[in-house]
Amino acid sequence: MKTILIVEDERKLASLLSDYLLQAGFETRMIEDGRDVVPHVRQTPPELILLDLMLPGRDGMEICKEIRTFSQVPIIMITARVEEIDRLLGLELGADDYICKPFSPREVVARVKTVLRRAGGEGPHQVAGLVLDPQRYLATLHGHELDLTAVEFKLLSILAAHPGRIYSRLQLMDRIYPDRRVVSDRTIDSHIKKLRRKIDAALPGADIIHSIYGAGYKLEV
Repeated sequence: MKTILIVEDERKLASLLSDYLLQAGFETRMIEDGRDVVPHVRQTPPELILLDLMLPGRDGMEICKEIRTFSQVPIIMITARVEEIDRLLGLELGADDYICKPFSPREVVARVKTVLRRAGGEGPHQVAGLVLDPQRYLATLHGHELDLTAVEFKLLSILAAHPGRIYSRLQLMDRIYPDRRVVSDRTIDSHIKKLRRKIDAALPGADIIHSIYGAGYKLEV
């Protein structure tokens, strides 16, 4: 049985999530204080973490960032803060998904299953000289490692899934931000710009992401 670590200081909510996850066949552990999370994950790693953003003792953002220095365990952030900066920071620090309160416990269970399936069922994907490893969020181009954030990796993975296919900004937004809250097409443009810059830094002249005027973006290796 897969173990889900629920990091939530609202005891009723944590218990409710635990009940639904237990019914779905998971084991659960619960932590209320943010200071206890990293030591617990180091000692007894779970298969997935449900991580609240606002915690006593330590902020969820800091916890996520530190966990990503030693583990790629899937993390789903839970929060009542819906501002764009919080969403982008959460995903770029390495969160795999983001759920805003209020939510349905059934939705959380569905997201947990989806993230676990994605994390456990995908091996490295290769397109010509581009290799993407979703287990480690590692991307290399002709042997040169690309220093990507989680959002940039997801964006590159979407484009690389169908080389030559044109994705509109709306299609990319739908895939990266499923709930589409407080996100504009300029957000996608910003990610593409950063992604291109990092690709060029790793391998100068490697122009693999192309803009199609009035349509969107495509990848050609």
